[in-house]
Amino acid sequence: MKILLAIAALLAVAAANPPPNQAKVICYYESTSYVRESQARMLPLDLDPALSFCTHLVYGYAGVHPDTYKMVPLNENLDVDRSHANYRAITNFRTKYPGLKVLLSVGGDADVEEEQKYNLLLESPQARTAFINSGVLLAEQHGFDGIDLAWQFARIKPKKLRSTWGSIWHGIKKTFGTTPVDDKEAEHREGFTALVRELKQALNIKQQLLSISVLPNVNASVYYDVPAIINLVDIVNLHAYDYNTPTRNPKEADYTAPTYKPQDRNPLLNVDSAISYWITSGAPSNKIVLSIPTFARTWKLDSDSEISGVPPLHTDGPGEAGPYTKREGLLSYPEVCAKLINPNHQKGLRPHLRKVSDPSKRFGTYAYRLPQDSDDGLWVSYEDPDTAGQKASYVKSKNLGGVAIVDLSMDDFRGLCTGDKYPILRAAKYRL
Repeated sequence: MKILLAIAALLAVAAANPPPNQAKVICYYESTSYVRESQARMLPLDLDPALSFCTHLVYGYAGVHPDTYKMVPLNENLDVDRSHANYRAITNFRTKYPGLKVLLSVGGDADVEEEQKYNLLLESPQARTAFINSGVLLAEQHGFDGIDLAWQFARIKPKKLRSTWGSIWHGIKKTFGTTPVDDKEAEHREGFTALVRELKQALNIKQQLLSISVLPNVNASVYYDVPAIINLVDIVNLHAYDYNTPTRNPKEADYTAPTYKPQDRNPLLNVDSAISYWITSGAPSNKIVLSIPTFARTWKLDSDSEISGVPPLHTDGPGEAGPYTKREGLLSYPEVCAKLINPNHQKGLRPHLRKVSDPSKRFGTYAYRLPQDSDDGLWVSYEDPDTAGQKASYVKSKNLGGVAIVDLSMDDFRGLCTGDKYPILRAAKYRL
């Protein structure tokens, strides 16, 4: 009897003090990496070394059909065709990793055909029903554990560089209000709340998960009614990066994902501000996941750029395309890593980037090459294993739900830098 009472007492203590939730490591897989060339091409099998670190895998991206509003694969030949069937190849990883949850994400800035359809869908109950029914069926048919809504809302306008008179006039205009980027903000906010509520009801029947990914530069205070949706979603992935990009800010380079506000910057454009908004709006901290980008944003330096390299500084549009990703203004982490290395300062090689770390652990790492050092001056804002680990420590200090790696294909999945595969993912995981 005493033994039974002791066991009962231990069970009571355990119930009163449950173990802390496991920190989530949500790994995004960008399916377009399948069709990249050379070292940048990532096949599903290349994911295997990463998945022992991931609690969730998000497949990006599905889209919305502009006529029917149904959720559809963006690349049928790749996603669902028998010769590739990437959907099923990805969900089959649960055989080896039975604890892994695999979600299908929709939107994510990958669905570029008639983007206004995302707003039109929210305005129509019939369109929402078509989307939900088709999405739940698509996820179920291919073995996904749920759906992630990476909804393509309108973005806040980027800041502009202004003369003194321009700044004065802008201040006058702000006094009298400005035109919003979306003239139906309230309707779309209500429509998204309805979509979340209705989709959650449908997913509950199948015991599937619902997460949302808040894309960069979307005004959460406009589109996300936190008190109304927070109990309906399982995870909130905050993509708190790309606050400055060479597309949005071609004439000024600056930190793309500072944890805290750098001096004399917009107080809202940093990680801590994004996290604080959701928590003060009523979101439990353990539902919030902080996304860490594995890619770099790059700008071309010119004769007007400061020789110190310290941001913000004048630039001349996006930097040169990388040999693998082949997009101006964008480099994968291994592409940055290669530019940092100039073995023995060999003659004939282009001058390497000068890396500048951040001892304060507040703003991030950057690297640069001055125009006088080369015909193509370059400034790069990026995450490395050190800053990824620092952000994971921030997540831990705030009791957040975990981190998201966006995305695996831009991490060093081949181990080209140091021989270790997925260094950014590993560094974040180890610091949680």
